[in-house]
Amino acid sequence: MRASDRAYRTLLDEIQSGALAPGTVLGEVEQAARIGVSRTPLREALGRLAADGLVVQQSARVTVVTDIDVHDIRALFELRRALEETAARVAAERGDAAAFAELAEEFAHSSLRGADGRDAYYALIARFDAQLDASVGNDYLTSALRTVRTHLVRVRRLARDIPERLTASVAEHRLIAEAIAARDADLAAHATHVHLHNALATILASLEGAHTEQGAA
Repeated sequence: MRASDRAYRTLLDEIQSGALAPGTVLGEVEQAARIGVSRTPLREALGRLAADGLVVQQSARVTVVTDIDVHDIRALFELRRALEETAARVAAERGDAAAFAELAEEFAHSSLRGADGRDAYYALIARFDAQLDASVGNDYLTSALRTVRTHLVRVRRLARDIPERLTASVAEHRLIAEAIAARDADLAAHATHVHLHNALATILASLEGAHTEQGAA
C-alpha cells in the first residue's frame, strides 16, 4: 500500500469513528510523524479528505476536521433519497433477482444479538449495497453513492444505537430486497423512501436527545 493511501485510510477511519472529532486540527508535521509517513504523502491524503468534504484547509498549514450538524444531515439525506431510490428502481429493472432474493432471506434470519450480531448485520448491509451498485451499472451514480456513504458512517456514529430502530431497519431492508427480486420497481423505490425517512427521523431525534442531556448536565 502506498504511503499516501495508508495515511488516507488511517485518517478516514479515525474521522469516521470519531477518534478525530469535528474541529480537530490536523498539523502536517504531527500527523505525518504519528502515522509514520513523510509530509508529501500526508498532503496527498489530506487533499483526498478535503475532496471528500471531511476536512477543510483553513490556511496554508492548518487543516481541520469538518463539523456535521443537523443542516448537513438533512442535506445529506436529501441527496441520499434521490440516489438510493433511483438505484433501487434501476436494480429492480436490471439486477440479479436471485441474488436479491438470497439477500432478502439473509435479512429475514438476521440476529442483532450482541456486538457480533450487529457487526454481522452491518456487513450484510455492505453486501446489499455492493449488489445494488453492481446491478445499477452506472459509474456516475455509484460514485455519488460512495461519497454519500463515506459521510453516513459519521452520521450513524453520532446517533446512539437504538434496538427498536435496528430491528425495523432489518425488516425495511428485507422489503427492499424482496421488491427488487420481484422486479417491482415502484415498491423498491417506495420501500427505500420509507426506510430513509425512518432512519433520518431516528437520527435527528437521537441528536436532539443528546443535546438535551448535554444542556441538563
